Amino acid sequence: MAITPERRRRWRRHWDRQPRTYDRQMGMLERVLFGDTRRWVCGKATGRVLEVAIGTGLNLPHYPAGVALTGIELSPAMLALADRRAAELDREVDLRVGDAEALEFDDATFDTVVCTFSLCAIPDHRRAVAEMVRVLRPGGRLLLADHVISSHPVLRAGQRMVELVSVPLGGEHFRRRPLELVTAAGLRIEECDRFASGVVERLAARRTS
Repeated sequence: MAITPERRRRWRRHWDRQPRTYDRQMGMLERVLFGDTRRWVCGKATGRVLEVAIGTGLNLPHYPAGVALTGIELSPAMLALADRRAAELDREVDLRVGDAEALEFDDATFDTVVCTFSLCAIPDHRRAVAEMVRVLRPGGRLLLADHVISSHPVLRAGQRMVELVSVPLGGEHFRRRPLELVTAAGLRIEECDRFASGVVERLAARRTS
C-alpha cells in the first residue's frame, strides 16, 4: 500500500500527541517486556553516535559519558521533551528535527548508530535501515532493538489483528523484523538476543566495508 503525504502528516500529528503519555506507556512495556534493553543497547555505543528517532530521550541516561551524541526525531513535541531530559541529566546532545528515511548527514559520519523501539513506526523502515548503514563508517556498529513478529503462532495472529488498528492510526507495525534488513545490507551480526516469546529482539551489527 502506498503511503500518501496526507497519511504521513496524520501519523506525525499522532506522534506529536504522544508526549503526554508516551513515557508512562514505555515504562510499563519495559517492566513487562523490554527489561534492560535500553542499557544493553546504549552501553555498547562508542565514539560519535547517532540516535535515530530519539523520541523523548529515554535512552539518554544509559549512554557512556564519553560519547558525542546526536539525536534526530520527526516529532518536535517529543524532541522538546528530549531536550528537557538532556538538560536535567546535564548531558550535551545535538538534537535535531529530522526524517529517518532521509538523514541529513554525509556518508560514513558516525561510529555508532542506535535506534530503539522506533523502526516499528517508521513508514519505510527499509529505507531507514539503508540510511543508518549509509551514515555508519566502515567498522562502525549498528545497534537496534524493537518489538518484532513473534516466534509463537498464536501471538503472530494477535499481532496481525492489532495492526488492523495500529497501522492506520499511527503507522505502528508489530510484524516487522529489522534483523533481516540488517543481514541483507551486508552487516555482520555480532550479538542478537530475542526473547518474550520472540516479540522483542535486540542486536549489534558491524559494518565491515
